[in-house]
Amino acid sequence: MKSRRAFTLIELLVVIAIIAILAAMLLPALARAKQRGQLAVCLSNLKQTGLAFVMYLNDQSDHFPDRRDLKSSLPGGYHPWTTWPPSDPRAGWAATNFFNYCPNLNVWSCPAAVKSPVGNAIQSVQATSMDTNAPLCRYWAWRFDRPDDPVGQEDFWGKSQSQAASDLVTASLTDATLGPIYGPTDVELVVDPYFPNTPTGATTVDPALKGRTIHSGGRCRVFLDGHTQFIKDTRTPLQ
Repeated sequence: MKSRRAFTLIELLVVIAIIAILAAMLLPALARAKQRGQLAVCLSNLKQTGLAFVMYLNDQSDHFPDRRDLKSSLPGGYHPWTTWPPSDPRAGWAATNFFNYCPNLNVWSCPAAVKSPVGNAIQSVQATSMDTNAPLCRYWAWRFDRPDDPVGQEDFWGKSQSQAASDLVTASLTDATLGPIYGPTDVELVVDPYFPNTPTGATTVDPALKGRTIHSGGRCRVFLDGHTQFIKDTRTPLQ
């Protein structure tokens, strides 16, 4: 008679324990790889939005668009919240304005933002047109965040590129929140939404969003000269 060989309960438990340990070691690595992939896509998106700005400037005698009409007329209107930020940097208007230069409207939303609390906050998400089910924009453009008339020193509406950069350099001398600005390489055009732990000004960050951004620990942005960069920011440790 041949004896039958089978796994004992102890052997099965040992195998299951080994698989669980391997999975616990592998899953964080997979999560980090996914985050790096989303970060790369985000930087690629921003590169395309930056190129749209550059091509528009080349076709419009080096002048930025003045679409304050879109700024206020897109779904939700202007600044439909009471907490930080005090202005409305959402860039839905840009996706519509630069459609001829960047027809893929999906580049106006980072893939990590779609399922992120920050990416779906009222301060972050905006339809790109009045059409039903219009693609959503989940990026900010701080230099186009107010519909004021006349255009403020920190806004670029209708200005030439040189005037916009010059005005911003001058403004940075008295407004420390702008940071050091010496030329186009320091001028931020489009950026991930972010809600710092220590915002400046009188308004405060929504407690549910405080310290959060699309990519943990910092944000992606594209500059006036076209280069993109992930900037670390200790004020936004959470995703």
